Amino acid sequence: MWENFVTIWTAGTWWSDLLHITVYFLLAYLIHRLSGRIARRILRIGSLSRQRRQMRQERQNTLTSLVASAVTFLSVVTAVFLSLSLFISSADLIWMVGLFAAAFGLGARPLVSDYLTGVGFLFEDTFDVGEKVDILGNEGVVETVNLRTTTLRSPSGELFVVPNGEIRIVRNFSRGRFSPATISLKLNAEDLSRALPILEELSKEAPLLLPNLLEPWQIISETGSIGLQTELTLVAKAKYAMGAEMRPKLLALVHERLNEAGVHLAD
Repeated sequence: MWENFVTIWTAGTWWSDLLHITVYFLLAYLIHRLSGRIARRILRIGSLSRQRRQMRQERQNTLTSLVASAVTFLSVVTAVFLSLSLFISSADLIWMVGLFAAAFGLGARPLVSDYLTGVGFLFEDTFDVGEKVDILGNEGVVETVNLRTTTLRSPSGELFVVPNGEIRIVRNFSRGRFSPATISLKLNAEDLSRALPILEELSKEAPLLLPNLLEPWQIISETGSIGLQTELTLVAKAKYAMGAEMRPKLLALVHERLNEAGVHLAD
């Protein structure tokens, strides 16, 4: 059987060429199916060569997706070139590839830009799979990143498919250092002089009472005006993604401390 296959493979007839093309694209399809495993193996070898720091799981997932996409792309391109080489000489094929690349670069500039940006993601750590980002005004969690596109799942469930070449500014929520936990208080003007020392003293105690609070808050007046009543704003910083959870706790703490001192909030 093997001898028959070799005979057909080297026959030089049209059905021999068809067999070549079929084998090339079957191999490309097989590599595509195994691209995930190949990518993980490549990344594993790379991680063994540099033991300086452990790669984050999110970054590893992102690089796996990008490398798998690159492996698939290269396998398909190779299959196409090998198939063309059956009918075109090497010199003519090189000339045609150069001409095609120039025409393709001019006519499909956005597509080329998408792939080049995707290659850049292999070396940059802009965002990873699983992180919450804002790209082109579209907010969501990154689901996949490949050489051509990046997909985001929005909070309301829609799937955004963003061409990589369109990505210029990325707002990465998952890499923030803190979250704002700002609260506002409305006081009677006559209680302001008593409330300020209490709030200043409490701001020093608050990080100990509420561990997710990063530092003492700042007391400001956004309007800078006073009448029968005035409004104060406590600008506080909480650990990242803990801002919404901290606000009610801050309100309860401030309300309790002011009530103990006989200072009541204005209606």
